Amino acid sequence: MDAQGRGRADNIDPADQWVLNPNTGEYELRLTPSAPQSGVPRPRRGSPANAGPGAGAGTRARRAPERESPAKPGPDVPGPRRRRGAPAEPPPGRRKGRTQPKKSKAKKILLWTGGSMAFVLVAVSAAGYLYLKHLEGNVSTTDVGSAGKKGFSKDEAFNILIIGTDKRTGAGNEGYGDAGSVGHADTNILLHVSKDRTNATALSIPRDLIVDVPDCPTKQSDGTTKVIPGTQNVRFNTSLGQDGRDPGCTMRTVKAVTGIPVDHFMMADFNAVKTLTSAVGGVDVCVAHAVNDKESHLKLPAGKSTVKGEQALAFVRTRHSFGNQGDLDRIKVQQQFLGSLMRKMASGDTLSNPAKLFSLAEAATKALTVDTGIGKVSTLKDVALELKRVPTKNITFTTVPVLDNPAEKVKATVVVNQSQAPAVFDAIKSDVSFTAVKQKEKKEKAEVAARLKGTRSAAADIRVDVYNGGAPAGSAQETLNWLQNTEGVLKSSQLGNADATLSKTTLEYSPDQADQARKLADLMGLSASALKPGKSEKNSQGLPAIVLTLGKDFKGAGVSLTTPTKAPEVDKSTADKTVCAS
Repeated sequence: MDAQGRGRADNIDPADQWVLNPNTGEYELRLTPSAPQSGVPRPRRGSPANAGPGAGAGTRARRAPERESPAKPGPDVPGPRRRRGAPAEPPPGRRKGRTQPKKSKAKKILLWTGGSMAFVLVAVSAAGYLYLKHLEGNVSTTDVGSAGKKGFSKDEAFNILIIGTDKRTGAGNEGYGDAGSVGHADTNILLHVSKDRTNATALSIPRDLIVDVPDCPTKQSDGTTKVIPGTQNVRFNTSLGQDGRDPGCTMRTVKAVTGIPVDHFMMADFNAVKTLTSAVGGVDVCVAHAVNDKESHLKLPAGKSTVKGEQALAFVRTRHSFGNQGDLDRIKVQQQFLGSLMRKMASGDTLSNPAKLFSLAEAATKALTVDTGIGKVSTLKDVALELKRVPTKNITFTTVPVLDNPAEKVKATVVVNQSQAPAVFDAIKSDVSFTAVKQKEKKEKAEVAARLKGTRSAAADIRVDVYNGGAPAGSAQETLNWLQNTEGVLKSSQLGNADATLSKTTLEYSPDQADQARKLADLMGLSASALKPGKSEKNSQGLPAIVLTLGKDFKGAGVSLTTPTKAPEVDKSTADKTVCAS
């Protein structure tokens, strides 16, 4: 019985009998055990290869009239057949030309199967494209103008401000937040992801931190820009919503307080916690003692629990059952929750489950409002993949160091602790990890630090060209005057603006100018990472000169630019560990 006949008898699709051999990468015809097994497709019926007892048994093929052949076939071998009306084949040795062999049934099946697979792939690709466009329509965006970056780079460190608002939208949220809230910045986390993706820092900013909110240009619905005046000595949470402020105002406030530029923002309201936790099947949390909070309606037994939906929202909003019932202790609970959510989203249980992935994609895109710089689904995917590269053990959660507001008798707000906070801000700006990094990175940092080891030339021997690569206007001339008049670097020139904008000041030099570079680094207060071994350039006299390019980090002539190499000790937790809220 041939493959087609057996397909009818056993109700098997012919395409199902072709199976991919993982050892060879080829499709092979697999017959049932009752039929002879063959590694090659069976010939067409009526060909000599089908000769033998029972060769045609079970088929419904009709025998065509046969013609004698000069050859002497055996008594059981049928002669060649031709289709009705087809010209007779010439005898052997008298053929006018080679005839094209007909495709075997096996090849037809393979072509049919391959064609179907190609169609499926095209259909899936088209469906995937349409689904991405559908997700694109879910995402809400806000143009924050110059407060953030226009695009996302996978090759740089990045800072994303995660904002949770207290705005009540959607059914079921009547019991939470201020009924008349315009959507203040209730929860705020500045997420810094290192350039080498070995670590990340999630810095929580208390909503009750007293700050000065700067003037804020905001895009209006008619396309115009309105500048909302800043306010002084107010709560941080008023940087959003108050007087029509958008997330760009919150981004500007973060930079004013910390000195850390914010590249992008992601904002979510109460519904986001519900939908995201439901999409991943719940988030594991832990409490040191049983909780029955009348304000948030959270009820949990002591120990570990899994929360989602309304219960998850109640968990992150509860404060009266933890610590001193203030916002700072609630921040620690929210950090624990976010770490657990990160672990769940990155787990194999989520990533290997198509239903969860689709549900998560829908929930995330509908829940988030982002800046136009990352407003495309493809860009959000890139952001997620870059964050996924960071080991959870090196994702640090900490909070801006604060003190009780000394101006208040009844303590309700806090202020920045100026003796501790600047070191934390500088570490983040300098891309320094708050956790131990791999030995490889330590070795690379040691190699960079070695650039400052060696002899120094005299200041009078330094030949340098100064460029402005992102510093305030006039910085290059200011630096030139300082070098010549204060430090005795007389062989210096100011050559205007650099071709590119740099985030950090750099000093490029050739190997034979290393002693000059080290001396200038001492004078400028440059760290080893600012030194870039490379090539020098010819100055106006045609002599080789090292190149000093002032970046955005430039603080003024004579002000040290040395960056920290080690993060300060802080109260922290990491995303890989579960800490029970107490």
